[in-house]
Amino acid sequence: MSALTARCVGLLVAAVVLLGVGFRFAYPELTVLGAAAGIAVGYAVLSAAWRPRLEVTRSADPDRVARGEPATMTLTVRNAGRLRAASLVAEDRCGDRTVPVPLLRLRPGRDTTVRYEVPTTRRGVVPVGPLRVTRRDPLGLVALARPYGGTVPVWVHPRVHPLNAVPTGAGRSLDGRVDKVPHGSITFDSLREYVVGDELRRVHWRTSARVGELMVRENVDTSLPRLVVLLDNRAVAHPERLDGVAESFESACEAAASVLVAAYREALPVVLLLVAPEPAGDDVGAHGPLDRLAAAGLADAGDLQPATARLRRERLGDTLVFLTGPGGRDDLGAVGALRAAYPSVVVGLFGAAEPAPSGAAGLVVIDAANGAAFAAEWDGVRRW
Repeated sequence: MSALTARCVGLLVAAVVLLGVGFRFAYPELTVLGAAAGIAVGYAVLSAAWRPRLEVTRSADPDRVARGEPATMTLTVRNAGRLRAASLVAEDRCGDRTVPVPLLRLRPGRDTTVRYEVPTTRRGVVPVGPLRVTRRDPLGLVALARPYGGTVPVWVHPRVHPLNAVPTGAGRSLDGRVDKVPHGSITFDSLREYVVGDELRRVHWRTSARVGELMVRENVDTSLPRLVVLLDNRAVAHPERLDGVAESFESACEAAASVLVAAYREALPVVLLLVAPEPAGDDVGAHGPLDRLAAAGLADAGDLQPATARLRRERLGDTLVFLTGPGGRDDLGAVGALRAAYPSVVVGLFGAAEPAPSGAAGLVVIDAANGAAFAAEWDGVRRW
């Protein structure tokens, strides 16, 4: 992108006027001055048009952080040209701000390195780059800006709060009954008579001695608790804004991240779903659910019904965690209808002016002001 400075525009006008008056009234002095002004503008354009050969590399350390944690970007610019040193004005794009990069007298084959902090005060994906290099002529008449290098994202994840309570799984019997069972384990079910081929280590010797024949322990394989986290990313569910930010949605993202990390720590299967579909391309480069949470945003469109229909149809887990804002309070009935498919349903309601009624729709409802309050309440919930 090129730009003519005010000085250049004035000089062009002066050149045209001087040349016109000089030729019209036969003043060679004015003609010479006009020609000199035109030559100066031509030189400025050619000088600014020279494209320096620069190689730009950058790396983030680290490239994934929790909100508020430090992240540093290291930018290296190398002059790959062989003709002359480059004296340029450069700035690197970092989110919504720019960082000046000094490139004064950068000789051929030499490089310069700049390190700066990446803002991580808000959850999101911070795009860093490209480097914008502006070439100016010695007279300051023309400025030509060009991009160098690509863009590197820095993923700012939601804060994670420690969760200690672990939900139960679901044991399914042959007659279709679904019972809550302890956290993923092989548990004792019953005793039966010994059959040839049974392992002797399964013999229950005390009972065998009492009844006078070998009795074998029958165990049941209880399934691991499977969690489904449903994040309400509809704009109508988070109507309140503070400086353009829906704090209830930020709190819901923190709660979702906390549940996900707790599940990973316990090696439990967990699925993250969003109510409103994620726009195509938002998760490009994402390596997991935390990256998806970093890129998640509020959608103006979106209906809860398709999400609940999928949950009912696919039965993705045993414990459903629905995280929403004040605007999702009226949808608790639709979520409560999922209890036939999910033995445990927990609702995190953030930023509501009034708490939800106790036992609303048969759900465990956690009213919380933020992610930390949700974590504290989660640990106190034992009605899984």
